[in-house]
Parts: sequence; structure tokens; C-alpha cells
Amino acid sequence: MTDTRDIQDKSVGSVEPVESDGADGPGTVPPISELLDAAGRAALPVLRGVRDDQLGLPTPCAEYDLRALLNHLFHVVVAFQALAAKQEADFSRTPDRLGEYGAQWTDRFAREAARLVEAWAAPGAEQGVSGGMRLPARTVGAMVLLDLVVHIWDVARATGRPYEAPAGCVAELRALVARMAPTARQMNVFAEPVPVPPGATELDALLAETGRDPLG
Repeated sequence: MTDTRDIQDKSVGSVEPVESDGADGPGTVPPISELLDAAGRAALPVLRGVRDDQLGLPTPCAEYDLRALLNHLFHVVVAFQALAAKQEADFSRTPDRLGEYGAQWTDRFAREAARLVEAWAAPGAEQGVSGGMRLPARTVGAMVLLDLVVHIWDVARATGRPYEAPAGCVAELRALVARMAPTARQMNVFAEPVPVPPGATELDALLAETGRDPLG
């Protein structure tokens, strides 16, 4: 699976945020910043459990070993802060932040995840078109949420750790993926969907739609 940021406006430009039946009442949607905060909090126990001797392990995201996947996720979390502010983001290279920060990389990731939440909580962050991606800002925020949920599952699966994605995040992402998946598969962003049995969890269904086998 390649990056969701590769998808252009022709594929998901018309995507609307999923309606929520959360505490704010029927027909409302939680702010992307709230969902990113929940996803970041769920991610940190998984990341803090990664050992140095596991960084060469393969992951369900076949083009990345664990170290490369973590550097990719780190880069996404930083770059999408700029996109929240309608600025350009440089995806031409992925810095080796694990090498740069050494044993403190998880603490630095936590700080950058908090900055990501702040960036998307800023007034106007979810309105208009975001940066050079030429996509609705809310859609761009959902894209980084997708990376933060799905890639953390990848990390958990690679390292044998438990992971439970926040329910509100999964609801938002299932709606997003259902709309963007056909074009995403044509662009090799997602693999073909994997069948899941009746009674599969919402997270399992989301993962299967991105071409991952949550039960394999």
C-alpha cells in the first residue's frame, strides 16, 4: 500500500465527513483534532513497546520494514501540521527521525502528535482547501487520521502488541475509505479488499478495505 497523500482531488474531492451520533447530538461530526488526539493516545503504548531489535521486522505494509514505517509515520505526523495551516508540505524525502532522536524518539513522536492535534484544532483548519494537495481540508485531516490508525495497527501486528483503535476514529475512517477506495485501488494506494467473516469488528472491516488481512 502506498500513501494516501498520493490520491488527488479527482478521487476524493467530493468526500464529506461522516455523520456522528456522538455526544454533540445527531447529525454532528467530531472535530478532526478530537479524533487525532484519541488516535495519538491509543498509538503511544504501541510505539513505546517497540524494541530496537525489532526495527528490522517486516510489517503488513509490505514496502516498509518496521523502522521505515515508523519514520514514514513520523514524517506524516509532522508534514500534516503544515497542511492544516494551508501550507505546503515536502514529501520528497523521509527523514530518519529514529536515527536523529535515538532513544528519545517516542517522546518526540508524542510531542509531534500533540502539535498535530493543535494544528487541526486551530480556527479554520477544517474549512476550505488544504495546501498543495488541493483537497477539502477535512478530507486531508481524515487522511492523516487514517495513517495514524492503520499504520499503528501495522506496528502492533509486526511487534505482537495489542491495539484497540478508538471507535470514533474507525467510524470516520470507514466512511472515508468506502468513498475513496475504488480510486485508491486503481492508483495502488490500497490493495484489493480482504474478505472478513460475519461478526468482524469495525476495525477489522476497515483494515480489510485497505487490503490488509486483520485475521491472518
